[in-house]
Amino acid sequence: MTLIETVKEWRAWRKAAGKVIFVPTMGALHEGHATLVREARKMAGKEAQVAASIFVNPLQFGPNEDFDRYPRTLEADLTLCREAGADVVFAPAVKEVYHEDRSVQISENSLSKVLCGASRPGHFDGVCTVVAKLFNLVQPDEAVFGKKDYQQLAIIRRLVRDLNFPVEIHGVETVRESDGLAMSSRNRYLSAAERAQAPALRAALVKAREAWQSGVTGSRKLLEIIHQHLADHASLGRKDYISVVDRHSLQPLEIVKNDGLIALAVFFDKARLIDNVELLK
Repeated sequence: MTLIETVKEWRAWRKAAGKVIFVPTMGALHEGHATLVREARKMAGKEAQVAASIFVNPLQFGPNEDFDRYPRTLEADLTLCREAGADVVFAPAVKEVYHEDRSVQISENSLSKVLCGASRPGHFDGVCTVVAKLFNLVQPDEAVFGKKDYQQLAIIRRLVRDLNFPVEIHGVETVRESDGLAMSSRNRYLSAAERAQAPALRAALVKAREAWQSGVTGSRKLLEIIHQHLADHASLGRKDYISVVDRHSLQPLEIVKNDGLIALAVFFDKARLIDNVELLK
């Protein structure tokens, strides 16, 4: 596996490469990321290259968020990428990606205004900007993203559609711990007591999905089920949002017939955890 840290070296590598399947990450990798790389490897077969990026993007962190604390574990990340089947890793410094006097940024004005975007203004503009830059640099044929951050996946699909990037986007199911907790780089921030309660997020979503499958289509009732379960089993959590939305537009739904999504974000002290469940027939 090759490690590349400069744009100049990357462009030289890309000229010689053929088809590329891309897995962008911010590092601090875990089994969820390994699954994305393995899925990319399956898609690539022997003919295409699997490229991963490791870049902690400052544009998507707010002034009071955890950019400085965000774990940087490059050596372990490289080992994980190598073992999962990556051919090359692009791990640039911030100065390689952003000019000091940069003055152009991408703004998304619909899907980014709800869910996580409502409480993290500017976050998804930072995501869109860095993904567009990475797509321009990497020039992938296909790219792989996890469904855990469903809003991000929906926004990237919109980015590709609206700006005509020739990239096919794949969404991969969330990888979970044995007790159902979605794997996340921020799980390491949880105390023992918080870690014991965190699986209640997934359990609450599953209860709501089961109710929907049994005929409960009203979002108010579905939300009541989730709120009650979290009140009973996640007293240490502080809810940011819990919403029932259309999974394409991310706009709120009062009645869910199909193509629905229940998404939530809950704080456990410093750790902000997200999860979701699709409502599909």
